[in-house]
Amino acid sequence: MKKVLVTGGAGFIGSHLSERLRREDVNVVVLDNFDPFYEPALKRRNLRHLEKDSGFRLVEGDIRDEDLVNGLFARERFDTVFHLAARAGVRPSLEEPRLYQDVNVVGTVTLLEAARVHEVGCFVFGSSSSVYGNNKKVPFAEDDPVDHPISPYAASKKAGELVAYTYHHLYGLDISCLRFFTVYGPRQRPEMAIHKFTRLISQGRPVPRFGGGGTVRDYTYIDDIIDGVMAAAEKSRGYRIYNLGESLTTPLSRLIELIEETVGRKADVREEPAQPGDVECTYADVTRARGELGYAPSVPVEQGIPRFVEWYRREVQE
Repeated sequence: MKKVLVTGGAGFIGSHLSERLRREDVNVVVLDNFDPFYEPALKRRNLRHLEKDSGFRLVEGDIRDEDLVNGLFARERFDTVFHLAARAGVRPSLEEPRLYQDVNVVGTVTLLEAARVHEVGCFVFGSSSSVYGNNKKVPFAEDDPVDHPISPYAASKKAGELVAYTYHHLYGLDISCLRFFTVYGPRQRPEMAIHKFTRLISQGRPVPRFGGGGTVRDYTYIDDIIDGVMAAAEKSRGYRIYNLGESLTTPLSRLIELIEETVGRKADVREEPAQPGDVECTYADVTRARGELGYAPSVPVEQGIPRFVEWYRREVQE
């Protein structure tokens, strides 16, 4: 890799990826529209370590803007695209389904078409474990049926995988679709469970526990995710789908206990009904990623939570 595009590069995963790429002396262009899904100032802060780096450039704009995207591809001649930009969040997608399809599907098509026209060598697409829906077979494997998404967000990610396959089939693009499993760590979005619960417990405020605390997630630390993303760009060819998870599961009730133990304060738990669109379980089978990418996740949630809380206390807590 000599020069890459990272869409959504000011976000949680994108900013970590951009920093890793620069450490490996790859020239990075970030395209981000700083949408107000959460505070744009937090996203700008994510990039503060790269602002003065001569091998880094920030372009503010929307992935649906064809003129902007095509002009950028023509000028920069990217050899790899990391497409991480998306309208995020399962529950909010129920309220704005048209917006989610527009950003996540139309935006992806716009980027794939630019990659085709400008002959980009490698396209890495950030998908989601949400495509599995309430799959009863665990752990989830890439060849499992994913025809029953239970939120507009999940449907938009599955649609992105399908259109990516079409561009591979028709035009020979090398494309990796990465199904991320509940990523957490420093800079995690503030509405996500680990960040939200850490904040509420630290402040002594009520903590909502949906569905009785029995939902189960495969929480995956950011460093492991970035290892997988980098490996997909370097090693994967053709069209491949990979699960990137820790391949360990933690019930919601246990997650809250781990945060309590690390923060040193009991949670004021308030029971809430299960939320529409939320899956009951996520659990990654990472056999394919281990075998083909050398993916080796190494940070269980018992180690990752203290790392996150340390960052929270240093960077967020006042």
